Amino acid sequence: MNPYNTPAPPRPWWRTTPAVLGILALVALLGAFSFGLCFVVMIAAMVAVWVLPKWRWFAKLGATFGAFVLLTVGAGLGGQLDESGTKQPDAKTRDDGGVSTKAASSPTPAKALKAADHTGKPLNEAEKDARSAGFTTRSHDAAEDDRSIIMRSLWTVCFQKAHTTAKRIDFAAVKGDEPCPEKDGGSLPWPKMPDVVGATYTAAAKDLKQAGIDLDSVRLDDVYLDLETPTAEEAAEDGDEWRVCFQSPDEGTKVTSTTTVTLDLGRWTDADLVQDCPKAKDAAYKIPANDPDYENDNNTGREDSSTGGGSSSSSGGSTGGGGVGTVHPGSYCSPQGATGVTTKGTPMVCRPGSDGRNRWRSS
Repeated sequence: MNPYNTPAPPRPWWRTTPAVLGILALVALLGAFSFGLCFVVMIAAMVAVWVLPKWRWFAKLGATFGAFVLLTVGAGLGGQLDESGTKQPDAKTRDDGGVSTKAASSPTPAKALKAADHTGKPLNEAEKDARSAGFTTRSHDAAEDDRSIIMRSLWTVCFQKAHTTAKRIDFAAVKGDEPCPEKDGGSLPWPKMPDVVGATYTAAAKDLKQAGIDLDSVRLDDVYLDLETPTAEEAAEDGDEWRVCFQSPDEGTKVTSTTTVTLDLGRWTDADLVQDCPKAKDAAYKIPANDPDYENDNNTGREDSSTGGGSSSSSGGSTGGGGVGTVHPGSYCSPQGATGVTTKGTPMVCRPGSDGRNRWRSS
């Protein structure tokens, strides 16, 4: 038998090329489940590549490199399977409880700021409160004049506009003694002076109040030289006896915060002979005898015939001592210390008034 013609004995199956390739494929499969087991199998595969098949060296080197690639691929597949396994309980949680882990971990949106109502407050306080709530502030004149705001504590908020996205509040304000306009940038609705000439003080006060004029800011004055100016309380007490003879300002004039409203009053009752206003203020005496320059020559004879030279009494003044009968409060009198009563029976005494001259005043 020729040894050169004798066929080579068959190689064992585990040393064949398909067997080695199968070991390499096993590396990728096991890597998907266990990285440690896959690493052991990869070492065995590299040994098999270099020992079992009769490959050339560069083929064996390429197979070794392929084993590392298969290890990486298997590990990647294993990571994906692990991640999928991690997500499955989340899905179950959504099915059971209706809440997902992803939704729970998402950031909660910031809550929008809500602006408080600052209308009617002093501007400086409104700005302070707004800034403490997280807003920036701006301010301007609410009136049409567009005036500069200097002393914020003296201005009052009429309108505000909040920008929640920009976290800013715009305030529109007017001076503290001014009324708010109907809209931002409108004219100030100042009250207008009504016509109260000829009305009683009671009726005049009612008309002024209805017009929006503060009675505390109204100044009272008398029209006769021999009548003392009443206080607001005294005029209100006898409101039907006091009459408005003159007014300032005229009817229809706007009454602003700087306007002085003046009512010039005269007083009379049904018992008075004179029940009309004088033609001009502070130009006449209600009772001529109260005039220091009054000539008594024409009255001397009447006084002598009626009283025999004794003391005389009138509705406003006295030239003798003691009681003089009915007098009018505030009118001039003499001598000092004389007494009398009003039409309502209030005791009066003649003593110096606020102007230093003797007037009938309550005792």
